[in-house]
Amino acid sequence: MKVLAAMSGGVDSAVAAARAAEAGHEVVGVHMALSKSRDQTRSGSRGCCTVEDASDARRAADRIGIPYYVWDLSDDFHDLVVEDFLAEYAAGRTPNPCVRCNERIKFASLLERATLLGFDAVCTGHYASIRTDGPGGAPSLHRSRNMAKDQSYVLAVMGPEAVGRSLFPLGEYETKEEVRAEARSRGLGVSTKPDSYDICFVADGDTRGFLERHLGESPGEVLDEHGTVLGTHRGTHGFTIGQRKGLGIQQPAPDGAPRYVVDIDPSSRQVVIGAAELLSTRELVAGDVISFEPLEVGRQVHAQIRAHGEAVPARILEVPATSAAGPAAGVPASAVPDSADPAPAADGSLRVELSTPIRGVAPGQTLVLYDADRVLAAATLERRA
Repeated sequence: MKVLAAMSGGVDSAVAAARAAEAGHEVVGVHMALSKSRDQTRSGSRGCCTVEDASDARRAADRIGIPYYVWDLSDDFHDLVVEDFLAEYAAGRTPNPCVRCNERIKFASLLERATLLGFDAVCTGHYASIRTDGPGGAPSLHRSRNMAKDQSYVLAVMGPEAVGRSLFPLGEYETKEEVRAEARSRGLGVSTKPDSYDICFVADGDTRGFLERHLGESPGEVLDEHGTVLGTHRGTHGFTIGQRKGLGIQQPAPDGAPRYVVDIDPSSRQVVIGAAELLSTRELVAGDVISFEPLEVGRQVHAQIRAHGEAVPARILEVPATSAAGPAAGVPASAVPDSADPAPAADGSLRVELSTPIRGVAPGQTLVLYDADRVLAAATLERRA
């Protein structure tokens, strides 16, 4: 099988490419140049897509013995990931750029180019597993055995078609040290390279500063839940639901309890803060649903809203028409008689009820549903019900 191995310059993608080659595939390595300014060097664990990273990927490919190329995808990355990030914050939402990058760059732009060049699959160093149940069964996306590094959450938006054309060789490793040890045994110089973290295009880690530089200032008021003005701010894009620090207020709450951002309204330029209990919810509503299999109202699942957050037991209450399965699709399960044949959710939303309340749910976050360790669906959160 002809395999295009995405090589970031880190240890994970290098070991993944080596294992794909060892498995007998015809492997070609490619480094995706995503930054428009690539003359910088990495600072510890911050930054990516630097000249240093491209050089590390080239040395790894040479050691593995595979061809290697650099593809300039910086325009795609800027238009589809960075601009989306800015637009979402400007709209008072909280996006996850890693989710968008996996969806639109690594498993859209990259896979499209790979297909045009005659490759059968794309290989990456993500921590997730792909399994096929029985002969002729459809491949499904599962969590990695290394739960501390599991990336199935950010990969869920790739959808079933892309899963069927992807390889994740690191999914069965239990620890990162096992991957580093294999890199050392293969003579790969990146075996000790630190992991990257934070938002890759905000190399200094100052997300608020990045947003202000690109979106400018748009002053407004900070209010409590009763409408009392407590302070001012320089732009709603500097806030996210659940935020506790940097609220710009001097007055403590009457009871002395911490206060959090509970609502953001870019149109009025108002940020509302309140007590922690105002953040709690047991129902989530999401749109733009990507299903790996038909979803059924009443089905018990686990719901996760952050990349490394806890998956909470939940029950599906509504499903969009394209995800419906069985006679109970689209209305609360408790309201459906055995003989009913209701219509699916009129607004195309996915709605789930959580077994226990969670806090800090923000529009724009990604909701992923699991059945044990198997991904069922991904969607974009619209609101708390």
